[in-house]
Amino acid sequence: MALHENSVGATDEWYTPPEVFEALQCEFDMDVAHPGCNIVDWVPAKTVLSHDSLEQPWDGFVWMNPPFGGRNGLVPWLQKFIKHGDGIALVPDRTSAPWWQNSAPYMDACLFWRGKLKFLRPNGSRGNSPAQGTTLFALGVKGKLALRAAAAKGAGFYIENQKILNNLKI
Repeated sequence: MALHENSVGATDEWYTPPEVFEALQCEFDMDVAHPGCNIVDWVPAKTVLSHDSLEQPWDGFVWMNPPFGGRNGLVPWLQKFIKHGDGIALVPDRTSAPWWQNSAPYMDACLFWRGKLKFLRPNGSRGNSPAQGTTLFALGVKGKLALRAAAAKGAGFYIENQKILNNLKI
């Protein structure tokens, strides 16, 4: 779930559309920010966390579409994702935001989704085109391979992080 569009008086829950998972063609061990099985049933995850996810242990290859919330609301989620080190995280394309700039160097790969995802509302309808695009961050081999495969199918622009470059002084 995530805030992808301003929804005055409505909801801040927007669910990942199934085409993202179709493009990734992988199964996750855990969805760490799941809205609940009675709400979303298309996330290919063996187990889900739908409450107190930041306080619970994460296991295996994770899918993370966290609640975006207010300013810097993603920071604790990204910190835990980086510490966990294995999975795919969906975040907005806010490449100039400090949280994005601070997180991206830790990622093994990024996929900038082609076009703007039309996220699903709790009632199952599609939202309008959001204000920003979507980035998928990957940590670990499975995540890199899934993003690379999605890019090969036209899902977006793939960048693999050559972390050795981070240590160079220019």
